[in-house]
Amino acid sequence: MSAARPLTTLRTIAVIAALPVLLTACGYGSESTDDGKKTAAAAGAKKLSTDEVKIGYFPNLTHATALVGVQEGLFQKELGGTTIKASTFNAGPSEIEALNAGSIDIGWIGPSPAINGYTKSGGKNLRIIGGSASGGVKLVVNPDKIKSLKDVKGKKIATPQLGNTQDVAFLNWITEQGWKVDAQSGKGDVSVVRTDNKITPDAYKSGSIDGAWVPEPTASKLVAEGGKVLLDESTLWPDKKFVITNIIVSQKFLKEHPDVVEAVLRGSVKTNAWINANTEKAKTAANTALKELSGKALPADVIDPAWKSITFLDDPLASTLDTEAEHAVTAGLLDKPDLKGIYDLTLLDKVLKTEGKDEVDDAGLGTE
Repeated sequence: MSAARPLTTLRTIAVIAALPVLLTACGYGSESTDDGKKTAAAAGAKKLSTDEVKIGYFPNLTHATALVGVQEGLFQKELGGTTIKASTFNAGPSEIEALNAGSIDIGWIGPSPAINGYTKSGGKNLRIIGGSASGGVKLVVNPDKIKSLKDVKGKKIATPQLGNTQDVAFLNWITEQGWKVDAQSGKGDVSVVRTDNKITPDAYKSGSIDGAWVPEPTASKLVAEGGKVLLDESTLWPDKKFVITNIIVSQKFLKEHPDVVEAVLRGSVKTNAWINANTEKAKTAANTALKELSGKALPADVIDPAWKSITFLDDPLASTLDTEAEHAVTAGLLDKPDLKGIYDLTLLDKVLKTEGKDEVDDAGLGTE
């Protein structure tokens, strides 16, 4: 991976038209849902500076900190008498819109929608206040058609959406191989086929694609259909870590209710610690939450390998977000913006210090 530089405003009218997909970092579908799930505060517990905090996240394993934290009551324990209203989303644009509209206060989201939401508002609507997950992205291929990395040339490989985080990563990898692909059309030495993750397994089974560069659990679903992991994206990054999920907050809510934001961050840090200390229980809790949200739990041959490839952590891995931004610029999808101020890690560092953990780095993109 090359050294990091900041990300972007859109360069051409074609890319402007594609803004909704550029916002969809995780690429798990275009529809949004709002289940309005509320947690009950403990009787007699002291309220913080507001009665309720509205949080949002995706029903995905890469958002397991939120799934598990809500499911196990770990957030509510830190919030005391302030209740949680939890809403779920299937796409970045709808979650950013909800944050801007005040429908949610705090959200778990991927790097691309966080960056685009920040730049689109001129740096006024959100801050990244913490990390949540790293990894969980793989290149899975049909082993009958692709036996080595060089065999990817000339094949049809799916990514979730034009300009989303995995799409940009794949385009960057293609460039590093010395191959050429037109980013907009996906045509070139490799055919990049933008396919919604919900239908990618069916596209693979039908033979219309030869593989996919996708996040979990889609990658493991493809393996369950006979696919082979040819490359784990984590191997391309220093220390095998790169941001896949951030925690963001409305700047208005952060200013008015820092005690609530701190409590949520404390819940997140304690949830990640619990997840890492109780792997099987945490996996079960996440799958229970997914079943409640979607009506169907993930089978063992999908959730087990998917879970192993995701690292849950508090560090937002700011330097890797900066690098992901550079890759989008290099791909010709985005112009460089000013990302200074996208991070405010003050409260996270306060929580980490209390928990006896090291402070984290904002890669020079903090508010100070």
